[in-house]
Amino acid sequence: MVVAVLGACADLRYYAHVTHGESALLLKRRSVSKVIGDPATDPKLAARLKLSQQARQFASEQLDLPRNRSYTYYVSLHRPYVVWNVFATPRFSVDAVPQCFPIAGCVAYRGWFDEQKARASVERLRAKGDDVYIGGVSAYSTLGWFADPILSSMMRWDDDELVGTIFHELAHQKIYVKGDTAFNESYAMFVENEGLREWHHARGEPVGDDHDQVMDDGFTKLVLDLRERLKKLYASGVDEQAMAEGKQRAIEDFRNRYAAWRDANWPNDHRYDKWVAQPINNATLLPFGLYDQWKQAFAVLFKQAGGQWPSFFERVRALAKEPKVRREGSLRALLQVAMKHNPSMTTLGRVSS
Repeated sequence: MVVAVLGACADLRYYAHVTHGESALLLKRRSVSKVIGDPATDPKLAARLKLSQQARQFASEQLDLPRNRSYTYYVSLHRPYVVWNVFATPRFSVDAVPQCFPIAGCVAYRGWFDEQKARASVERLRAKGDDVYIGGVSAYSTLGWFADPILSSMMRWDDDELVGTIFHELAHQKIYVKGDTAFNESYAMFVENEGLREWHHARGEPVGDDHDQVMDDGFTKLVLDLRERLKKLYASGVDEQAMAEGKQRAIEDFRNRYAAWRDANWPNDHRYDKWVAQPINNATLLPFGLYDQWKQAFAVLFKQAGGQWPSFFERVRALAKEPKVRREGSLRALLQVAMKHNPSMTTLGRVSS
């Protein structure tokens, strides 16, 4: 009973923290139009904000995304990230310690508006023996409960990431399934990518090559392969010492395979070196695959909808209403269609939840 009460108190403190953090953002926000018109506004910031409003209008008029006040306000944070997400797994498991909330359902992380509070949470989880990973987040969605603002942390991005994130987060506002992170993120990532393609086409701009996407997909595949190897190790039934030693061997083998892959394919591109060199544990692997698992399935669904956004969203909404097991079966069937049309496609991100 005491443990339950303490847990409830901890949850209440966390919800109070989140409420305070969200309220602070709402109090600090200014209309984007007023920021742009303010003579004190840096011209570079004004230009980026103008671009954001063009993207906001395009999202509603061309992509059938929500038409509301989200991304029509601006907040200067005076910190590098708006939220720090903390991921945790047991020491010998690749499955997240779930974090469940009234609105979002269960997700793989807990977000903190204060970095020090996030790091204190990390230490508590480590003390319990969990593997832990913390990552800064530049933008997030309240799923339409509030008018989400443009944040100063988003201004570090290039134009495509700024515009694409607006499409991505508005997609979450339109359709969201409680407790199914892979579905939600894969769907929103498809909307982001296809929306960007249509955005560039409408503006007469080149879409660019797929170097970044191909490299990102290849790296993600390597990480997910490590995750699968660890999963098999943890299910093998060996004792803890053998499991711990095997875990470190698998991580070192991943580093060697990464170096060989990079040198063979991208010898002059070292963008992932820092991530690979950092301490790696089960929790650091959690963010990978969530954004890609069903992305190609949604591409097939969009094609089946004739490339028409209203019809596509109707089909996504129908999938969202299915029980999770049946929904995943439908998505696997769509992936099979994708693979028939593109035999070289990998099953990127298809990991067990």
